[in-house]
Amino acid sequence: MKYRRLGNSGLKISEIGLGSWLTYGETIGNQNAIDCIHQAYELGINFFDTANAYSQGEAEKVVGEALKSFSRESYVLATKVFFPMGDGPNERGLSRKHIIEQCDASLKRLGVDYLDLYQCHRFDEETPTEETLRALDDLAQQGKILYYGVSEWTAAQIIDAVHITKEKNLRPLVSNQPIYNMLVRYIEKEVLPVSEKEGIGQVVFSPLAQGILTGKYKPGQEIPSNTRAANENINRWIKSYLNDDVLERVARLEGIANDLGIKLSQLAVAWILRQPGVSSAIVGASHPGQVTENVKASEVELPNDVLTEIESILKEIDGFVPIW
Repeated sequence: MKYRRLGNSGLKISEIGLGSWLTYGETIGNQNAIDCIHQAYELGINFFDTANAYSQGEAEKVVGEALKSFSRESYVLATKVFFPMGDGPNERGLSRKHIIEQCDASLKRLGVDYLDLYQCHRFDEETPTEETLRALDDLAQQGKILYYGVSEWTAAQIIDAVHITKEKNLRPLVSNQPIYNMLVRYIEKEVLPVSEKEGIGQVVFSPLAQGILTGKYKPGQEIPSNTRAANENINRWIKSYLNDDVLERVARLEGIANDLGIKLSQLAVAWILRQPGVSSAIVGASHPGQVTENVKASEVELPNDVLTEIESILKEIDGFVPIW
């Protein structure tokens, strides 16, 4: 495993992180989830990402249970705040009240004294950004979080936040967590350049496009019964990828992977890691074997001619926008 700095901070995280969206606390058993986390740790992954809203706190409990086997200083633990955690008007968003209360709740569920990275899961149009940033800065002052970042903020929102932290002498943002994969590349236009300029690292999610970039879905064929796309409880975000135009291009990408002697999933993650602004690609896993397969992407170097061939295929589906 290789490690990269998280933006301009001194924190080093594994190029491949392990996430828990749609898996832990929801679709797979807790012991299986713990086995995945333990496998990831043994293979050198030190970055584990979750969120309070994942299964309404259940994912955090599973992640915390798994990580208690390891020394606290040996891993980097990230979670998020924004989405509703109850029916009350203040049980959502990025107000000072919600951030402070949910940080304490996440610490309790995870069973730790501090979070390495606390992230704003989305932008809150109803709360002044300065209020949000001051609350995060105060949590850092209290030692409850070490660093903070955002997720799926636009370039303009990131720039505004950076200006506020500088003007008010607050701790800087260190990360952004956007969707990024071969099929969804919107961050390349504005978010990546702005983030690199301001020292903000990307910890990207859905690098395998909900499993599309594993090659398990074939154009003109039925959806395999044991896959995410066949599960009505979690296939909301994958359905828009499932059209033959996209799947035919994916099949061509799989051909490139085969020529290189690697899995399509490894090609997809290695392609993401080519970007210097990316600190980590967060993968999901429902069994330990998937973790082992994805970790190998950290070893893959893609030659320029291969990158050029990939780009020619991806340009044919440029502008594809999935529902996620």
